[in-house]
Amino acid sequence: ERGHGPYQPHEPGYGLDQPGYSPYEDEIPDPQARMLAIKNAKAYLLKTSTKSGLNLYDHFANILTKILDEQPTNTVDIIENISKDVKWAQFRKKMDTLRDEHLILPTFEAAEKCKALFIKEGGEEEREEVEEEMGQPALPNVMEAAFYFEQAGIGLNKDESYYIFLALKNLINVQPIQTCRFWGKILGLEMNYIIAEVQLREGEGEEEMGEEGEGIIAEGEKEMGEAEEDEQKKKEAEPPKSTYKPPPEIPKEANGTGTNKYVYFVCNEPGKPWVKLPPVTPAQIVCARKIKKFFTGWLDAPVVSFPPFPGNEANYLRAQIARISAATHVSPTGFYQFADEEEEEEEGADTYEENSEFEPPPVAEMVDSLATWAHHVKSILKQGRCVWINPQKSEENEEEDDEEEEEEEGEEQQQERGPPLLTLISEDEGMKDIPAWTAQASTSLIPEYSVAILQSNRWPGAYAFASGRKFENIYFGWGHKYSPESYTPELPPPAQAEFPSGPEITETVDPTVEEEMAFKIAQEEALVEAEEEEDEEGEDD
Repeated sequence: ERGHGPYQPHEPGYGLDQPGYSPYEDEIPDPQARMLAIKNAKAYLLKTSTKSGLNLYDHFANILTKILDEQPTNTVDIIENISKDVKWAQFRKKMDTLRDEHLILPTFEAAEKCKALFIKEGGEEEREEVEEEMGQPALPNVMEAAFYFEQAGIGLNKDESYYIFLALKNLINVQPIQTCRFWGKILGLEMNYIIAEVQLREGEGEEEMGEEGEGIIAEGEKEMGEAEEDEQKKKEAEPPKSTYKPPPEIPKEANGTGTNKYVYFVCNEPGKPWVKLPPVTPAQIVCARKIKKFFTGWLDAPVVSFPPFPGNEANYLRAQIARISAATHVSPTGFYQFADEEEEEEEGADTYEENSEFEPPPVAEMVDSLATWAHHVKSILKQGRCVWINPQKSEENEEEDDEEEEEEEGEEQQQERGPPLLTLISEDEGMKDIPAWTAQASTSLIPEYSVAILQSNRWPGAYAFASGRKFENIYFGWGHKYSPESYTPELPPPAQAEFPSGPEITETVDPTVEEEMAFKIAQEEALVEAEEEEDEEGEDD
């Protein structure tokens, strides 16, 4: 039987026929609740999307308007396509009635960024004259090195390599550079770092050090004057001061030596300005060994880690560059030699020269034997320096006792020593079952024209090639050292004990009732005995 309501049980409107309510009557039970529900529903439909900026209410209204205007056949089958068309119409670019606003293609934007690389500046002629006087061009042949690395499938595409080539050319035009080399590319989460390794002309780095030294001396004199004024003001009784003395700070190595032998410039993309990285300190290298952080691409970004890193991302990047260079920069054995035999015997010697009598071994020998490769960058000690220094020696007074001098001699004998310069890579320690290096030929089909490729397993992304008298080192990676075990952050130090545990500060156990009664009885007996003794003494008198 058909009911009296407007909907059947299988229809969506079923349920409006409530007891005591007729759909044909004008009055609705509890109209305020019904209106509130309608307002809440409409408010929900009017919620704006955080992605597109549209709301469902307007979208439904536009869909219904489009359907009623066009009245397509089988609307229910194409409702999804109509919804997409309505959305696309909302995001259509608005054109001007007089002149259309053309879209900027990505290739055009990339060309605008690299436009400055192709502009020839006026200072290039002077630089060429300086190079003729020096006898060695400062600009490296990046494309030639990229060709050799390409034989083993290593490197960047040709366009990016050429852009880096031009960017290094612009860097040489701006900075007083004596030698320049493309160090590599370190990847970041937001942007990458393109790194140039340079040596400045003589006197350029010293001027900067002199300015820094003058500033430090001026600051020191100012602090001394302020300290004297404070002492005059605080002649009265002061609270006790802490006797703790922090360990002496290890000084950084001078520019042009050790970890600061080279100066590094970085940029995020070819065409962007080059930024000079600050010198690295031993404290930064020591802390960088204990943490593992991804680079963001922003030099001023903070490095949040434990233990706290002393600096920002620019300092962390410089520390990682020093570590990678010391561990992975290699050359064919015999290509470099010490200038004098005395320097070869000295442990701190870090100067060498090219061997003009060097005869390159065949590629097959360089692939089979790791003894044909040698480190030409000094290793970094646990102290964070290439040359060990006694930090206590610089802080001691001039007047010392004989005993203290003997102790110093004992400490100097225990100084840290690392492998000497030009050490063979065959002596490098592996990681469990993984060797430190892997050597292979670029091709086995034409061995007479192959190139020897060396890959570091300790620092993934570090490569070297050798072909005759030509060789080069490069790095492409995240700047992280390989570890066979998962990285575990360093644990915080244990909490300091407040007081030493002893009987004088240890709380005693509360006595029981029986012990208290026995103690009272013993006290009373002791008083009685004392009174009897006093009475006996009085009678004797």
